[in-house]
Amino acid sequence: MTKFRIQLRHRRITLLVIAALVLSLVVAAGGLWFKLQGNISTAAMRGSESAPTDSRMDLNILLLGSDTRQMESSGFGQASGARSDSMVLVHIAAGNKRIDAVQIPRDTLVDMPACADTGAGEFAGGLAMMNSALNYGPACSVSAVESLTSVHLDHFIEINFEGFMSIVDALGGINVCLPVAMKDSKANLDLPAGEQTVNGSDALALARTRHAVGDGSDIARLGHQQMVMSAIVQQATSKETLAHPDRLYSFLDAATSSLTVDPGLSSLADLTSLAVRAQAVPTDQITFMTMPWQPAPQNKNRVIPSAGAQSLFASLNEDSPVVTQAQDTTHDAPVQIFNAAQVPGLAAEYSAKAAKQGFNVTSVTNASAVADKSTLLTADTEEAQQTAKALAKALNLSIKPTTADVNGVQLNLGQNYQSLTQPEKSPVKTTNRKASQSLCG
Repeated sequence: MTKFRIQLRHRRITLLVIAALVLSLVVAAGGLWFKLQGNISTAAMRGSESAPTDSRMDLNILLLGSDTRQMESSGFGQASGARSDSMVLVHIAAGNKRIDAVQIPRDTLVDMPACADTGAGEFAGGLAMMNSALNYGPACSVSAVESLTSVHLDHFIEINFEGFMSIVDALGGINVCLPVAMKDSKANLDLPAGEQTVNGSDALALARTRHAVGDGSDIARLGHQQMVMSAIVQQATSKETLAHPDRLYSFLDAATSSLTVDPGLSSLADLTSLAVRAQAVPTDQITFMTMPWQPAPQNKNRVIPSAGAQSLFASLNEDSPVVTQAQDTTHDAPVQIFNAAQVPGLAAEYSAKAAKQGFNVTSVTNASAVADKSTLLTADTEEAQQTAKALAKALNLSIKPTTADVNGVQLNLGQNYQSLTQPEKSPVKTTNRKASQSLCG
């Protein structure tokens, strides 16, 4: 493993905040409660600090990655103040049905509102980059994100460089899968291609590298970071962590020692309540996505939200699923579509829609008997099950796949087919990834 160093002249990490999300995926253990409670630091958010924890209500949390240098470790360079090099707006849906985590680019320009002095000075407001708000305290970042998104925030969680590395190390490292070798001397990154386990220093270097991905911009690395996010979530919720009390405690100790939270999350009971909610969400319903953006008219090297971003934020406000445009439009498992509703041309209509979305439709025919209910059957293979889920999403059907003795995927359209169709939403074009997705995929 390489020794991690950060040079001031280069952009800082935009992914430290993901470790804070991981904390909300594990429930604290009772015997060490008071030790962990003493680790937690707090900062002001706004006048009213409490927020609902009732799982029937949705919840919005701002995760902040700070570039502050006020830490014990050396090798991080020198800097004054603090900036949020990572901002993730996390929406936990009512009933804990899903989590949508939206990365907001640090280079986003916003007309920030004025910020009162909560301990780091006051800010008069004005056009500025999003990351500069944290220099005036987390409350200013909260205000800036609410102004940008029109989404009311209930909590914030902040973490720094040192905290990110200690959390990854407490997990015993994370597993990653790189399609090609990655080298970036400016981030002190040198990792081979393929599956491997990396420690905190290398995980941080991998997350912050710009020169080893895309065009070297802040935007280019956001999609790659989603793989690292998924790796941390998968490791934190794995048997290797949950079934080993010593590792679980080390993780929780590192996590609580690394966080600054609003007073509404200042007790271990508050964090545990949040953990219970997040733990109830299946990993295939945890989606990381980048805020849709476009170049800022004032500066082509800065960005502003696009129309797709407004649609995304509206979905969060409505607590409705975000419809994203699939990155992979081909699905290899064979799909059979049967008309069991006795509606002429029904199977052909759905077949045309499926084929247009890249599905391999191998059979379109009338069912041997009329059926009241529609079914979506899938073979007991990962390929077929993923294809079935994608098919339901592509056809806008509120129907869950059921494992059965079929070849590939079989959609049977019964007489209730019209009631399965959800209101159409235009897909949001954004880089996105499920937490359950294969790290090599």
